[in-house]
Amino acid sequence: MNKLSTKDYIDGVLACDRRVLAKTITLIESSLKEHQDQAKKILDELLPHTGGSIRLGITGVPGVGKSTFVESLGVYLVNEKKKVAVLAVDPSSTRSGGSILGDKTRMEKLSVLKNAFIRPSPSSGTLGGVARKTRETMLVCEAAGFDVVLVETVGVGQSEVEVSEMVDFFMVLMLAGAGDELQGIKKGILEIADSIIINKSDGDNVENAKKARQEYEMALHFLQSPSKLWTSPVQTCSALNNSGIEDAWNTVISHSEKMKEVGEFSSKRTKQSLSWMWSMVEEGLKNRFNNNERVKKQLPGIAGKVENGMTAPTVAAEKLLSLMDKGYI
Repeated sequence: MNKLSTKDYIDGVLACDRRVLAKTITLIESSLKEHQDQAKKILDELLPHTGGSIRLGITGVPGVGKSTFVESLGVYLVNEKKKVAVLAVDPSSTRSGGSILGDKTRMEKLSVLKNAFIRPSPSSGTLGGVARKTRETMLVCEAAGFDVVLVETVGVGQSEVEVSEMVDFFMVLMLAGAGDELQGIKKGILEIADSIIINKSDGDNVENAKKARQEYEMALHFLQSPSKLWTSPVQTCSALNNSGIEDAWNTVISHSEKMKEVGEFSSKRTKQSLSWMWSMVEEGLKNRFNNNERVKKQLPGIAGKVENGMTAPTVAAEKLLSLMDKGYI
């Protein structure tokens, strides 16, 4: 198989060639320096073609029905003549680095639609399960012409802030009828939620969902909203029965229109870009530290002294950092 050139990747993405799109994302996710260098060139060329989608983050505790909700929403959007990309972050094994990557089997209806693209990405052990390259993948999908990019997180309780800082709208799915709902409220998560969806509002659970909705609405009165211009609504839906899906999407559109009217939409994306830059700086510094020959040579000895109580951790850290001074970085 012939190796694709940088131009082949760029042209393929802009033409929304599914094969090339998938290969480009694989290139971005690769840890090989050669691949990373080429990926940076591709992203730089694609950047002028990005920014046209609505970026929607969706999270929730395991068992809340995220995949069913994402599929129902995706199918609805495709029927509304929109191109939808789903970036589903899978949990990776911290020991083997393996990943389930089973989202396509969990979204059978959506995966066969022409205007839908599902990309499961291993989280590679990053905090909270957010794939390290999700932002870059999102830009590639935008360059390929997708109108909506859905980012589904593992929902293990630590990744929500990271996701909220890379999307335009952050949606949190909650369950009703699973005990005392208020005990399950995490203040930090609700404060960054642009909307709360009580899923599985069907059958015998309808009344429980209504009750949960009232309780969450009361709780939100005491919390600070992500924006002074927006009051986060609490809605009920049944992803299984496709009820409430349209209302959930209309809320996203309403939020987008309101934020664009006052210029907050673009300013938020600017802040996100700067935040992204600094996170890349931190990651780059960490990588350079770990690959520094002087550090690698002296790290075992210094770490050993800390383990044996011969050197304080703060002193050891300063010694290691000093190895990168004077041009050694």
